Amino acid sequence: MKKILRQCEGIIVFLFKIIVYLLVFWVFYRIYAIKNWQLLGLSRTSMVTMVSYFISGYLFLKIYGGYDIGKRKSKPIIISLSLAAVFTDLVGLLMLSIMNTNEKLNDHFIVEQPWLIPIIVVLQIIIIAFMTYFGNWLYFKICDPERVLIVTSSRQSLREITRSIKKYRLQYKICCNMSYQNEKLKEVIPKYDTIFIYDVPVKERTEIVEYCYQNMKNVYINPMMADVVELHSNHVLLDDMSLLQLSSIGLKTEQRFFKRIIDLFIASLALIITSPILLISAIAVKVYDGGDIFFKQNRATRGGKIFTVYKLRTMKENVDNYLQVVDDDRITPVGKILRRFRVDEIPQFINVIKGDMSVVGPRPEMLANVFNYTNELPEFEYRLRVKAGITGYAQIAGKYNTSPRDKLVLDLMYIEEYSPWMDFKLIFQTLIVLFKKDSTEAFSDETEEKLDKYYDSLGLRYDK
Repeated sequence: MKKILRQCEGIIVFLFKIIVYLLVFWVFYRIYAIKNWQLLGLSRTSMVTMVSYFISGYLFLKIYGGYDIGKRKSKPIIISLSLAAVFTDLVGLLMLSIMNTNEKLNDHFIVEQPWLIPIIVVLQIIIIAFMTYFGNWLYFKICDPERVLIVTSSRQSLREITRSIKKYRLQYKICCNMSYQNEKLKEVIPKYDTIFIYDVPVKERTEIVEYCYQNMKNVYINPMMADVVELHSNHVLLDDMSLLQLSSIGLKTEQRFFKRIIDLFIASLALIITSPILLISAIAVKVYDGGDIFFKQNRATRGGKIFTVYKLRTMKENVDNYLQVVDDDRITPVGKILRRFRVDEIPQFINVIKGDMSVVGPRPEMLANVFNYTNELPEFEYRLRVKAGITGYAQIAGKYNTSPRDKLVLDLMYIEEYSPWMDFKLIFQTLIVLFKKDSTEAFSDETEEKLDKYYDSLGLRYDK
């Protein structure tokens, strides 16, 4: 029975998706239909409201991600679907209100029963949470974890990749690890379902990937610089020869112009909307210790230009400036709250208006970090092909203690695949960070020790 269900995995997941999406829509539509009787028939109001709901729902699912049971943990799925539902409900409410603005119902625009939205959202979240937890439970009852072989180049590389894999114990079961130089590697690969190849030189990695392909194995690799550029290349035919065109000139002039217009609009609007929060936070910072409200520091932006970044001060005054660590006593109680909800970043919209930063882009690093990271990773300077940003791919997908190399890859992917749609997505996805407790996870001296204990519990060692 389990084998048959496993073969029907795709159909089962698809049916669950349809059920969840229809239930979320039904809650909104049926509750508003209590008073708006025209929604229950084939009317212009019902058609426009329904179509706009489905179109906006599709767009927000593309932004936040859908019902990805088996691929993501339950909580991220619930957060993503809930945010998509909230924005879709607001669009549906707007369209319903517009359609109800006519001579028969309302002679002027009135928002249609806005107090129903919180009730609808609560019911939708309950449905989403239940279907997500149940869906993931059923999925992992049907599908066993993939048996994993890790191929790395060093003990440190093994720590880094294991740190991520071990958070997905239901998806992956780490069974073995080997060095890419091990002569018995090709004998071992066929024994496992999935191969993680991490921090392996390109030449040797290519050979291993080709061998895995021959043996029909799932493969995960960490991208190098060439991979990032190649990922967004264009297929070109010269006569009968297939070539990949790689273009890495950063943002074009028209793209920078359009991005600047959007930056000015969003930054101005954001400062107006968040001004009450900014005022209350500034008073809290001042009252706590009487020190300066703002923190100012030189950072680097496009072309290596140095500018002064503005943030609300979250640390005590006159303390050494270095990366945040666990239980950092330099951070004030007020600062912890501001950092948790990213309120300390709001003054950077002033930097956006001044033209030093963009709303979306690579984070502006401290000058000392730029120097150190560039020495270790020469490709780090490629981040300076665009303006530094308040939010971005690395800030949303990564964490405070994400390695410089992984942040670099995320930043370069953003630069290579830039589009207004990408900025639009990342701006909305920034809300997810508020619900991620580990987004502000600091550097810890105990991390490697914990991972070593984890290896011991699995009976693993770095196998050269």
